[in-house]
Amino acid sequence: MIMKNRRIAKVIALVLALIMVFSVVWVAIDALTANAYVTQEEINKLREEKREYERKKQEIQSQINTIEFERMTEVAKKSVLDDRIMLTGMEIDNINATIDLYTVLIREKELELQAAIKSEDAQLVTYKRRVRDMEENGVITYLEIVFDATSFSDLLARLDFVGYIMKADENAYNDLIIARDATEAAKADLEQTKVEMELEKVLHEEKLEELADQLDQASGLIKQIEASLETYTALYAAEAAEAERVQSEINKKVEELRQQEAAIAAAEAAKVRGTGQLMWPVPSAHVVTSPFGVRLHPVYRVYMQHWGIDIPAAYGANIIASDSGTVIISEYNSSYGNYIVINHGNGMTTLYAHMSSRLVGAGSVVSKGQVIGYIGSTGVSTGAHLHFEVSVNGAKVDPERYL
Repeated sequence: MIMKNRRIAKVIALVLALIMVFSVVWVAIDALTANAYVTQEEINKLREEKREYERKKQEIQSQINTIEFERMTEVAKKSVLDDRIMLTGMEIDNINATIDLYTVLIREKELELQAAIKSEDAQLVTYKRRVRDMEENGVITYLEIVFDATSFSDLLARLDFVGYIMKADENAYNDLIIARDATEAAKADLEQTKVEMELEKVLHEEKLEELADQLDQASGLIKQIEASLETYTALYAAEAAEAERVQSEINKKVEELRQQEAAIAAAEAAKVRGTGQLMWPVPSAHVVTSPFGVRLHPVYRVYMQHWGIDIPAAYGANIIASDSGTVIISEYNSSYGNYIVINHGNGMTTLYAHMSSRLVGAGSVVSKGQVIGYIGSTGVSTGAHLHFEVSVNGAKVDPERYL
């Protein structure tokens, strides 16, 4: 009788252990899921943004396909093509962000799979232990438990206990099956996520090819202009006039800032003055293809003034602020394309042109070396590069003297 009671007690202890192990494992899995760093909603949001970019590009393409587009001047056409190029660049940034999220999501799902496998292994070990314990101690039949009852009330209690054991054994088996199903589901989910990320990578390559084609088309338009001396001369005159207008605007903004700083002492703390020693504005490229000053056109042999330096670099490469200061202009125009002007104090400003996109707006305070935009070919440009200008006390100077 004592041996049987010990066996019964052992069975009870084992059943309780089963329940505790299962509870701990499933709580761990629930905690992992609740603390997920990346959610599918974030990816869906990026996909919605991607659809919006595509819609805007379709609108631009419809404009390109119209007769009105053909009647536009070449410079106006270039502006439309620049808009399309910028949207394609945004699509590429969107895809890169989606791929980054998928990378994190895959890691999370790998952790979920590991947790599911551990849960299955733990439940299998516990289930085997239950079976092995019954084999080692002899099978306690439910009839033995019932027939050893000493009274009717004891019989009822033992019947309840038999039902408890049967239910525990059934639950142990069912939980093991559930754990195996969870493992298989986690594996399938992980593989599906990997497939989706590969599709994004394929789309990324397609968009890069599309961007290259669009850049070639935009560059070809400028080359068509350059093929005609009359048209090119007119374009140069317009570009020179635009440069003068921009310089006048720069001087005006600088004077406005001086007046503000003089009138409002508290605003002085918000204005960042530069050191006067400029950093190279394109960290990835250190070649100047067109220096400051008068240059001879290679075809028409006409001397023309170049107010800055041209630094060729890969499309999308970082452009940094050459010195600390306050952004006084951040906009697009047909000559400079996307461009930014920074006031560094002490009469010095820097201008960054032909950007694919701008990261800071007018009024922003930037630090020396901060990324302010990316290399592009917007405006009057035949290839990806940065047109960089420096002005001191309202006059354009050779940037290389300060770099």
